Amino acid sequence: MNNWHLILAGIVLLVLIIGLVVTLGTGRMVSTKSGEFDTPINEGTQRHPYLLNPVFLVWIIAMTAIIIYIIYLGFNYY
Repeated sequence: MNNWHLILAGIVLLVLIIGLVVTLGTGRMVSTKSGEFDTPINEGTQRHPYLLNPVFLVWIIAMTAIIIYIIYLGFNYY
């Protein structure tokens, strides 16, 4: 394995660990809330509903990584 594979494997491992920690933290937070179903929405989420959505963040990060990889391949092989 060359250095790029090790760097990418480290980044993937870091993302997986961060995702696990955030997921477990969210699960604990949700389970400790009182039994209310309709709680008020956080002000930060109200101001930026798309930016604080983790699904959109994953799409943005993935598309950015893909574009950077395509540019990298373009410069190295063409």
